[in-house]
Amino acid sequence: MSTQFTDMKNGFLYLSLMGLAVSASAQKVAFTEYKLKNGLHVILHQDKSAPVVAVSVMYHVGSKDEQPNRTGFAHFFEHLLFEGSDNIKRGEFMKIVSSNGGQNNANTSQDRTFYFETFPSNQLATGLWLESERMLHPVINEVGVKTQNEVVKEEKRLRVDNRPYGNFVSEIMKRLFIKHQYHWVPIGSMEHLDAATLDEFKAFNKKFYNPLNAVLVIAGDIDIPKTKTLVESYFADIPSGTPVVKTKIMEDPIRKEIIDTAYDNNIQVPAIMTAYRIPGMTSSESTALEMVSSVLSTGNSSRMYKKMVDDKQNSVQVGSFNYALEDYGAYITYALPNGDVALDTLLKDMDDEIVKLQTQLISEQEFTKLQNQFENDFLDNNNRMIKVAENLADGYTFYKNTNNINTELDKIRKITRQDIQNVARKYLNKNQRVVLYYLPKK
Repeated sequence: MSTQFTDMKNGFLYLSLMGLAVSASAQKVAFTEYKLKNGLHVILHQDKSAPVVAVSVMYHVGSKDEQPNRTGFAHFFEHLLFEGSDNIKRGEFMKIVSSNGGQNNANTSQDRTFYFETFPSNQLATGLWLESERMLHPVINEVGVKTQNEVVKEEKRLRVDNRPYGNFVSEIMKRLFIKHQYHWVPIGSMEHLDAATLDEFKAFNKKFYNPLNAVLVIAGDIDIPKTKTLVESYFADIPSGTPVVKTKIMEDPIRKEIIDTAYDNNIQVPAIMTAYRIPGMTSSESTALEMVSSVLSTGNSSRMYKKMVDDKQNSVQVGSFNYALEDYGAYITYALPNGDVALDTLLKDMDDEIVKLQTQLISEQEFTKLQNQFENDFLDNNNRMIKVAENLADGYTFYKNTNNINTELDKIRKITRQDIQNVARKYLNKNQRVVLYYLPKK
């Protein structure tokens, strides 16, 4: 199981946008969608190219739905809801998956929790049964809570507390977001989990893990009418729950540069980081900012890499990325010095490259390369059934449009060189940012 807050981009933080040469036209993803009487949204995608099926449920709950004194609940439930159900003995969930030739996992972000299994297509009913059991009557008791509490603590030790630069996202987010729940990251506080009562965990489950706050997506080698019958038999009798009302908490604009220092026991090489608050993932400006980061730091020919790692050799690593979330995003840049180069030198070099984007349009050649890169990445992202299922779920959950999977590429193609310059001018300014000196602890 994984949590979507530690994924590092550009080596340090993120797998760069890559893709093999592919055709310029994307195959449309056909789907059928409907609602059950209890409000559960269902999306079916048939693809008979291989005898496999992906079964997934996305719940619209993440760390931003937690209380400030009870952080870590959503990620905790990612683990807890594998404990078992009224009909699945404790510890048997994953054994059932593997014994039927399947694989399963889950991940949690600030905005949603995603559970999924992939099975041979003749085991579709097994996947549906498992997810319906998770939704209908999971066992939430003291034994399971205590067990998963220790699992989460160990994950935090491995992935955050004892990992070089493992706390950098947390350190940035708590400075970039003051009012909004993005102030904390999904792993949350172990003290909050220790202090929580069993009734609090049960209340969180009842509120968020129900048909009205979920989308079921099945993708792969399926027969649509038969699958509808199976879905009805496994999910129709699950109680609807109460609609979850979400209110976006608005942040005050940053009008003056915020400069701060954070310390990390696990590093020897310091880092300089900047973070800018930007629009959420559904904005076309968010996609344009993805392109900005690609120009600046994706690949050895990118501007920051070529200047700072290759030519000046003052950095061992440099990068920038758009951390895109539902309500807002964070645009982050970072650099690690080569030897005793001053962090302020690296900051100036990164800033200079941003200023160039703000004052000069990127070349036509650079733009063509960028468009091809994004198109390849988009197509590559839809080449596995579980990714198709996730993209369909994202479209329904965040874009309020399941067909977003078929229009996203058109939106990418519509972004112009001027759009890239405009977002750099609008959002990447010194008076709108956090500057963080991330240093080894003395």
